Amino acid sequence: MKKICFITTISLTLRTFVLKTAEYIHQNTDWQITFICDEDEQFAKELPDYIRYIPVKMKRGISFSGIKSMLKIKSIFKAEHFDLIQYSTPNASLYASVAGKLADIPVRLYCQWGMVYVGFGGIKRKLFRLIEKTVCRLSTHIEPDSPSNLSFAFSEGLYDESKGSVIWNGSACGINTQKFDASKKEEYRFKIRQSLAIPEDAFVYGFVGRITKDKGVNELLLSFKSICEAKKNAYLIMVGPDENDLTVDKALFDWSKGCDRVIYTGYTTTVEQYISAMDVFILPSYREGFGMGVVEAEAMGVAVIATDIPGPVDAMLDGKTGITVKKADVQALESAMKQMLANKRATADMGKAAVEFATENFEQKKLMQFIVEDRKKLMGL
Repeated sequence: MKKICFITTISLTLRTFVLKTAEYIHQNTDWQITFICDEDEQFAKELPDYIRYIPVKMKRGISFSGIKSMLKIKSIFKAEHFDLIQYSTPNASLYASVAGKLADIPVRLYCQWGMVYVGFGGIKRKLFRLIEKTVCRLSTHIEPDSPSNLSFAFSEGLYDESKGSVIWNGSACGINTQKFDASKKEEYRFKIRQSLAIPEDAFVYGFVGRITKDKGVNELLLSFKSICEAKKNAYLIMVGPDENDLTVDKALFDWSKGCDRVIYTGYTTTVEQYISAMDVFILPSYREGFGMGVVEAEAMGVAVIATDIPGPVDAMLDGKTGITVKKADVQALESAMKQMLANKRATADMGKAAVEFATENFEQKKLMQFIVEDRKKLMGL
């Protein structure tokens, strides 16, 4: 029986991107599955009994406590003798790649779901790029979740072409078409708009994610503020925790919180329902591994606007399922938003085309088949 281990810094990443993969692996192999992440008692209680959970104190950001985390992970690796370890997120990837090398784990797979240094400048960028390159050097295989990020990694010299690859068409976990089911769009649309007091004839833009500069929230709020002043039937839904991490312009954020046509929903486990209430989904991010929200919106039949960065450009068809714009460009984003509003029929047609594109290229169970075959190959099975 092969033993595999998934490592991330916090439990949310495992829950969002790994849990379904683990379930598929359990159903189709006899491999022993272990999760390692920061301590989370509730997460541990919710895990199925076929997943072994080993908590290790890990926090986001740089700190000396990371040395203890790495040594703890190394001792776990030495005791468990895993055949394959898979890691993602910055801190966990650094700790696991070092520990895995020291513990002689034969397959050390770095799932490169986003490169944090891309959003930095100066010395900070150089430092985090060095860390990224170190993780890649210590890993036996690297798998970004989008073809464009793989090409970017090659161009940056992070690793050579023999070491990196993308599974199928990309994405970390694929789209669950039972959850993101476009046939339920109208039902969800009516329900959510009614609950949020949004008129049925309103034109609704939407965003899903953290309220932070790197997600392009400054550009989104500034663009919508201009549109809001000119179009009385335009609304913006912001789905996810509404805490501002202080990188967002305070005046803009305060305006949005006071505007009755900008609606912050808070965290939700039914994101597909809120997406259904949108006419356009917007991801104006500065960096992404893939941009899963783009595919989720497309699967629900919603047209998208996304920045032309590695990741999201692989998740859509520019001009067919949505529009790409330059990152950090308010004028380009506002222009695309106005274009969608002025051409509602074309926007709706993009949404219809998006369903077919998303389900044909990123369906979850099909992706899982490719993942299992890939892991078998890596372990020499």
